[in-house]
Amino acid sequence: MIGHGFMGAAHSVGWRQAPAVFDLPVRPHMAVVVGRNAEATAAAAEKWGWDEAANDWREVVVRDDIDVVDIVTPGDSHAEIAIAALEAGKHVLCEKPLANTVAEAEAMADAATAAAAKGVRAMVGFTYRRVPAVTFMRDLIAAGKVGRVQQVRAAYRQDWLVDPQMPLAWRLQKEHAGSGALGDIGAHIIDMTQFVTGLSIDRVSGVLDTIVKERPLLGSGSGLSGTAAEGYGEVTVDDVAIFAGRLANGALASFEATRFATGRKNGLTIEVSGDQGALAFELEDLNTLQFYDRTAPDEVQGFTRILVTEPQHPYVSGWWPAGHMLGYEHGFVHQVKDLVEGIVAGEDPHPTFADGLAVQRVLAAVEESSQNGSAWVGTGAGTSAEEEQ
Repeated sequence: MIGHGFMGAAHSVGWRQAPAVFDLPVRPHMAVVVGRNAEATAAAAEKWGWDEAANDWREVVVRDDIDVVDIVTPGDSHAEIAIAALEAGKHVLCEKPLANTVAEAEAMADAATAAAAKGVRAMVGFTYRRVPAVTFMRDLIAAGKVGRVQQVRAAYRQDWLVDPQMPLAWRLQKEHAGSGALGDIGAHIIDMTQFVTGLSIDRVSGVLDTIVKERPLLGSGSGLSGTAAEGYGEVTVDDVAIFAGRLANGALASFEATRFATGRKNGLTIEVSGDQGALAFELEDLNTLQFYDRTAPDEVQGFTRILVTEPQHPYVSGWWPAGHMLGYEHGFVHQVKDLVEGIVAGEDPHPTFADGLAVQRVLAAVEESSQNGSAWVGTGAGTSAEEEQ
């Protein structure tokens, strides 16, 4: 694993728990974690169960004892590491968004295609796909439970930047993060919309805004928090992204990604409305779906709460008895399950780097639209997103 911050902790839990919970065809071994700071990397290895710590990813990705490279670094290093690992014959899991630019994402997708011809697999970490309720939402829509998709409303709202004294972390610097709320959390609702509906986002019209334009320099940081040093620096990414999208079937979608929604801690929501029904999901209540069946008799119509904890639901059979809740970390366990099974089966685990590239093109189109008076901009998709089987 390259990197060991917030996402490194989550991925480590996934690697450690997946073989204990699911009957995997092979058992992953947590060999080495890589980071720039020797002391911090050694501490991460000890805490999260990696055999050893290293400080040079270039040496690690060519080692004979390494089969999989898991990338949890800031976006500015994704392309270099992923391409090198794929060319070295290593399977790759890369955190989202896939890259900082479309050009980088295209190069990564090309490298993944070339590697796949040699039996090497690559996957991008849109982990919220693997919340059982979200996968089940996809299944219900594919089965026609909402009929023809007519409208989608998706939002991801957090508030960890409301305090103007929050330090200037890497997520607030374009050279490291690529974009702000748009790429960091907006990428999730873009991917989720395309995943659950099976439809690509073909055109967008949006606006980006930076609310706090200067922040204290970062002294030290951990996860989404940090302490300030002396002096101030410029925030070079967006704080808020609001945009509309036109889906491949002509349906309209609305999106909001913000880290300034006071009181919202991790509020991802998506609602899909069709001519026969509707489905709604909220991450802060991640074990449930809301389902409205328009075909039911009038006297019993209304949103029904589905508790997605039955063994028949996606991924749930490996866990607890019905009604016993899952949490944030379980999506990372399911991610490892799907990656390992895909590698052993010789199949591309989803989402692929091509899926990550599709999201990157939407992100770029939103930025272009915001720079041009919110004009509608095409994403280059033009066809329905490949539906997962």
